[in-house]
Amino acid sequence: MNKLLMVAALAAGISTASLAQAEIKLGFVTSLSGNGASIGIPYSKGLKAGIAYQAEVAGEKVTVIELDDGTDPSAATRNARKLVEEFDVDILIGTATSPSSTAIMAVAKELKVPMLAVSPVNMPEEDADKWGVSVVQPASLMSSVIADRMQRDGKTNVGFIGFSDSWGDLCYQGMVEAQNAGKIKLLSDERYARTDTSVTGQILKLISQKPDAIMLGSSSTQGALPPLELAKRGYKGGIYGLSPLVNADFVRVGGAAVQGVKVSVGPVAVAEQLPDDHPAKSMAMKFRDAYKTANGEESRDNFAPMTFDAWLIFLSSAERALKTAQPGTPEFHAALKDEIFKTKELQGSQSVYNFKPGSYYGVDERSLVVVRLENGVWTYEP
Repeated sequence: MNKLLMVAALAAGISTASLAQAEIKLGFVTSLSGNGASIGIPYSKGLKAGIAYQAEVAGEKVTVIELDDGTDPSAATRNARKLVEEFDVDILIGTATSPSSTAIMAVAKELKVPMLAVSPVNMPEEDADKWGVSVVQPASLMSSVIADRMQRDGKTNVGFIGFSDSWGDLCYQGMVEAQNAGKIKLLSDERYARTDTSVTGQILKLISQKPDAIMLGSSSTQGALPPLELAKRGYKGGIYGLSPLVNADFVRVGGAAVQGVKVSVGPVAVAEQLPDDHPAKSMAMKFRDAYKTANGEESRDNFAPMTFDAWLIFLSSAERALKTAQPGTPEFHAALKDEIFKTKELQGSQSVYNFKPGSYYGVDERSLVVVRLENGVWTYEP
């Protein structure tokens, strides 16, 4: 499926049109179907919010082409190639899952087109030839913050259960780093596939270790499976997780079993609960307004703000790149990539962004808060 989301600045006027260099084309891959749709659809709505917030770059129109990857890394790869080779896009944004985002990043590097990933990427940090960044908070940072909260809550012995893919690997590695820092003790590493419908065996092994906390390395709907099984077994310890759990389907499917879960997440999830001096509050509220304008509804998920922030990074970088090169050319692609890595103290709805060559990530602890699910509502825990 492909869709022209918007051609910006159509009514920019004759004088603007006469000075225009060329339209900027942005390729957007997300999961509008498949088991990642509960993340991918909010991503699509978040990009619409970005367009509603600011639709053009220095008077230049932007054409956005959206493709559905069906939560399939192979389809994500094909879509990325199609966007670059057939639609001649200048930049890529995507997608809903870590495996698919990693696949697109590899295509971006090969075809020399910059990318803004909205899921974590699992690629070697030592590779110097990077053509993109990840907008999200890295799993290592999220894990460190939630391990600090476990320690504060007096939880020491932690059982881990997560997806048997790159997202699960990133989550587990983050907890290993927390263990190496002396914050927790890991008791187990249980995995399950995103398509599994039961985790009974894994939960029985976890409970036998007598953990006082369980860490979930999963997301959205499928992330509710372990808490549901733990509730059946009468588990009374703490349950913790990372930002992909802040999702309406996780709350809906998990029901009573997920009440009390604590998660490290971007500040937009509890924007109105933040103190006025929090660095993200102002832009987080602007995101909320833009989201409602674009989609006709309120947003409380943690995913739409990621594509909104990716759009802000694109706008800022493209405005600078336009001073040296024309869209649709290899020179513009290279300039846009370079300007992304020069991003400094850019205030987004989720974080303050600082990128540099050689690193996929550009956020710090200002990008995270801890929230607790109470009566179906995520509550800020300072």
